[in-house]
Amino acid sequence: MSDATRIDRRFAALKDEGRSALVTFVTAGDPDYATSLEIVKGLPAAGADVIELGMPFTDPMADGPAIQASSLRALASGQNMVRTLDLVREFRTGDDATPIVLMGYYNPIYVYGVDLFLADAKSAGADGLIIVDLPPEEDGELCIPALNAGLNFIRLATPTTDDARLPSVLSNTSGFVYYVSVLGITGTKAPDIGSVTQSVARIKRHTDLPVAVGFGVRSAEQAAQIADGADGVVVGSALVNAVRDSLDDTGAATGSTAGAVLGLVEELAGGVRQASA
Repeated sequence: MSDATRIDRRFAALKDEGRSALVTFVTAGDPDYATSLEIVKGLPAAGADVIELGMPFTDPMADGPAIQASSLRALASGQNMVRTLDLVREFRTGDDATPIVLMGYYNPIYVYGVDLFLADAKSAGADGLIIVDLPPEEDGELCIPALNAGLNFIRLATPTTDDARLPSVLSNTSGFVYYVSVLGITGTKAPDIGSVTQSVARIKRHTDLPVAVGFGVRSAEQAAQIADGADGVVVGSALVNAVRDSLDDTGAATGSTAGAVLGLVEELAGGVRQASA
């Protein structure tokens, strides 16, 4: 792909500003479509620079209990791939600048049909994909077609991705590199800031792409510490926990659900911006 995407433009603009990006993850349709759309529409004003939108799946094997539960809530409310792309399309009616990355697993895309999914995702206004269960050896399945369709394909690097493996991981990666700061599933451990800083520096010796760090970031203080050494800070489990904690006894949204999530995003954004002050 040759043309700059919204993701490319956003990270370039933030580099000029001298600060890191706040990348926020929420699950599409959690806890219901209307509340989810309200949250996603409110994220940019709350301080999100890039939005990762989870595509609900019944078996999210890389995710911890919080994001697994958010997927199940969304599926129970009727969320599916068509409605997820509808959500992106509705968001785009009011925001043509904030990048949206669809994150999830290959199975729902395969069932939808790869070519149809890529065409529909692009037309809806999505900018990139993070597909956690497709390694570089399977680039022909989705990565190369996605790049040809004008979508960034963002790859995960982990603490076990050594210098021998890193070139394969970075091959065909675009937009940014997502560094998983801890081993294991999402939202279960806190990152070690010193190790993260060293790992980001090592990855950046191999690529000019921005490096965003996620898994385990819960507080503005942690966000500020990671923003000191990375191009982006990714927060997910803390936000879906904010959804969960706002629900009523039946698991339905309350009047405070969107505000709980967006309030936390404002705090995290303050931490990220503090790091560059």
